[in-house]
Amino acid sequence: MLEKALSGGKGYWAWIFLLLAIIGTGFACYLMQFNYGLGITGMSRDVSWGFYIAQFTFLVGVAASAVMMVIPYYLHDYKTFGRVVILGEFLAIASVIMCMLFIFCDMGQPTRVMNVILHPTPNSVMFWDMLVLSGYLALNLVIGWTTLGADRKELPPPSWVKPFIYLSVPWAVSIHTVTAFLYAGLPGRHLWLTAIMAARFLSSAFAAGPALLILLAMIVRKVSKFDPGKEAIQSLAKIVTYAMCVNVFFLLLEVFTAFYSKIPGEMAPIKYLFVGLEGHTRLVPFMRTASVLAIGGIALLVYPNTRKNESILPFSLIAVFIACWIDKGMGLVVGGFVPNPFERVVEYSPTVPELLITLGVYGIGALALTILYKVAVSVREETEAGDIQEGWHGSGH
Repeated sequence: MLEKALSGGKGYWAWIFLLLAIIGTGFACYLMQFNYGLGITGMSRDVSWGFYIAQFTFLVGVAASAVMMVIPYYLHDYKTFGRVVILGEFLAIASVIMCMLFIFCDMGQPTRVMNVILHPTPNSVMFWDMLVLSGYLALNLVIGWTTLGADRKELPPPSWVKPFIYLSVPWAVSIHTVTAFLYAGLPGRHLWLTAIMAARFLSSAFAAGPALLILLAMIVRKVSKFDPGKEAIQSLAKIVTYAMCVNVFFLLLEVFTAFYSKIPGEMAPIKYLFVGLEGHTRLVPFMRTASVLAIGGIALLVYPNTRKNESILPFSLIAVFIACWIDKGMGLVVGGFVPNPFERVVEYSPTVPELLITLGVYGIGALALTILYKVAVSVREETEAGDIQEGWHGSGH
């Protein structure tokens, strides 16, 4: 089926070459980092996790969100998601690929990755994170490709794949839970030391992931003959709405606990993110923007008339997605390092090479997603065209 990715119009190939140019630029900057070291990034002794780990954390959530289509469709026979579930599984594959690449970039020397494999440390959360991510990638590849092949032949998925489908449900939850444990298990970081970190991660994942999937489904509908279905989009929009409300509620719980207890270490990171600390306000504009976007996005999604209006819906979804990306993709990671163990504020900003490497990784993810979606959409267009033609002949014409 991969041969279907080799055919397309001028717009398709222009997009492919643009992605290749972005990937090439990112790879050139990565070679600079390989030769010079992580010193070309904005990370330091005080802020040892930066933009790479922030993107990794966010994208694990996007990958895990595929379970929000798998559970209703496969476990509860919710046929509405039948046309969109393959898009969710392929989005998960692209997201996990990017997650692994961001870890690869953050480790500096690529040979260090082999240490995790050759010298496994079961008492390390990072070891388990690598294990669950690799397993989730394999599960989605097997499930997605097998079910798509069955669709092409207009047959139900083979029975042997069903256990893998059921296994993918708890596995999806596990990848983001283990990622949350990477943070929640560090007692020296007040912002991360919370029992609801995994719950916060999952709620934001179930908001941002389906929001992105709806936007992608709308793009697919516009550039192809494949329509994921209005009912599926509206069902996903409701999931985004409830998940985002829970996500904001969990954040407010953290704020209440920190400020009602008046523990300085608990209050300091939140103050730094939203009002600044000791005159340091680098992240304040971003976090306030995220707050406005989150509230605005929820307001548009909660009200049925604006949620059902597909001219307004994309803006509310973009607002939710960007709000989650800022909060989880920068604020949570960097905010956890403020203040440092010496009660000093050391700020962090990604450098230009760091941003270009990040863009290159996103380019690889977008290329993988483009190829997978091209195959999926081409197969669906073929089967639907065959159904129409069969119906035409069956009617006596």
